[in-house]
Amino acid sequence: MFADQHAAWLALPPGLQSRVRHLRAEHSYLAKYEALRERSPWRPKLSDEQVAQVQPVVHPVVRTHPETGRLGLFVSEHFTTRIVDLPETESRALLAELFAYGTRPALQYRHRWQPHDMVFWDNRSVTHLAAGCPDHLRRRLHRTTIEGDQPF
Repeated sequence: MFADQHAAWLALPPGLQSRVRHLRAEHSYLAKYEALRERSPWRPKLSDEQVAQVQPVVHPVVRTHPETGRLGLFVSEHFTTRIVDLPETESRALLAELFAYGTRPALQYRHRWQPHDMVFWDNRSVTHLAAGCPDHLRRRLHRTTIEGDQPF
């Protein structure tokens, strides 16, 4: 499943756009890793060395696509842990609101897999979620990541 984060930005009320336009958020690969591991036993337990390599980073809440100049939300329920410089309660509430806008059904595309399909997406423009595979089927994934740019 994919959700268009440029459309999510455009769907925000103007007041909310103004409020979040220049905020920054912390992102952590480890934010929900253990919870996902419990549901997906194929995820390995990370070593201390691996954990040390994935320190939290801070990115803008609204990023500019470097090629198109379009604005888009840049938050994720799985990785974004807090809004920098906001009290915890306010940060959680604001993130919940942004997550809700960013994952509205009208913004989603759910791929219906067929044999030999290949799907590419731009992490600067969409959020994505592996929606699962029936237990009786085997999911095979080959992942290639292209080195990106610093969000701005």
